[in-house]
Amino acid sequence: MKKIPESVAELLQEAESTLAGHPKLLAMFLNCFPNTLETTTKLLEDQSAFVITGDIPAMWLRDSSAQVRHYLPLAAEDEELQRIIEGLIRRQIAYIHIDPYANAFNEEANDNRYDQDLTELDAWVWERKYEIDSLCYPIQLSYLFWKESGKTGIFDDSFRSAVQTIIALWKTEQRHAEMSPYRFARIDCPPSDTLRNNRMGMPVNYTGMTWSGFRPSDDACTFGYLIPSNMFAVVVLRYIEEISSEVWEDAEMARLAAELREEIDYGIQTYGTYIHPKYGKIYAYEVDGFGNHNLMDDANVPSLLSIPYLGYATFEDRIYRNTRNFILSEDNPYYHEGKYAKGIGSPHTPAGYIWPISLAMQAITARDDKEIGELLDMLQRTDADTGFMHEGFDPNSPSDYTRPWFAWANSLFGELIHRLMRRGYFNQG
Repeated sequence: MKKIPESVAELLQEAESTLAGHPKLLAMFLNCFPNTLETTTKLLEDQSAFVITGDIPAMWLRDSSAQVRHYLPLAAEDEELQRIIEGLIRRQIAYIHIDPYANAFNEEANDNRYDQDLTELDAWVWERKYEIDSLCYPIQLSYLFWKESGKTGIFDDSFRSAVQTIIALWKTEQRHAEMSPYRFARIDCPPSDTLRNNRMGMPVNYTGMTWSGFRPSDDACTFGYLIPSNMFAVVVLRYIEEISSEVWEDAEMARLAAELREEIDYGIQTYGTYIHPKYGKIYAYEVDGFGNHNLMDDANVPSLLSIPYLGYATFEDRIYRNTRNFILSEDNPYYHEGKYAKGIGSPHTPAGYIWPISLAMQAITARDDKEIGELLDMLQRTDADTGFMHEGFDPNSPSDYTRPWFAWANSLFGELIHRLMRRGYFNQG
């Protein structure tokens, strides 16, 4: 097992005291919190970092960012942790320059890939499913790292050029049918793994939002305007405005980011809501701009459940509260209840499975300690006595699960417990 940075070791030692009254939770935290550093992170000779997702030997822009986010509060005083996070950001930016439409990459230009898809292929690219969030996550990670550490060295010319690429791509995908060069198809696969309509996805109407081919689950969008991912883009464009103004002193870049942010947000508020007869005004998961809505939520983040975590709106926001009530009910087709747990799953895994990522996110975004306590109990009951999180599990038989080594879920669980430790949750009564 790799030696972990000092700040992480100190936190694990602190947890032994703080969580002494919760032995199962403590054991899971000691396993999950350092899991990314111990098993998926590789510092390379060029000082960049390659972070695999777990049991797949490739690096996702999304997963790699989410896998290290829980280390950010420790990074300010830990140079070793800073080197790892900065190294990861530099590699992510390099990958965006290689192909901004790709979601997952190889450590080297070795032509390894998930499948021989009908799209523009590059030796560096493991998979080329275009997902808005793949471009959001590295910017989010960089911004939060800056805020935690005060370091601005990551915002170099290469980073600035990548931001220009992202803004240009999102503007192109506001008019997907007319302007986009992106095409994708996979042969002999489930419909969720390919784009219909001559590799372009189903038709969309202009809304101001930016198009996405796939969801953060890597499943194809039913309708091309994925609301949680557009919300994430709004937040990230706000970050770009701040970086442009405060670090680069680039008023034009800030203006371009603000203009695009306003257009996307207008689209969300105008086309992305639905008046539900039971829940009132809620956010749809996907829309097409022609009046069609997909009412659901998926465990993968960005999700509607994660809106406060992303920073798009607060827990108290009325539309979010209505949406939360909807998605945490059986009216959401991917909400499931069983003997040991209840929560949100994904069409990406077997029918009826619940994802620990959604249980952890529900707890992170909850405001009620009773709800948090119930979710902690569920997470402890459903690890199949492995001490780790998984991708999805059967809520009636948690020993039936997918992906034994899924670092993103371990990291989000670690983040949840660390957040609760910092606010004194475990010191109450």
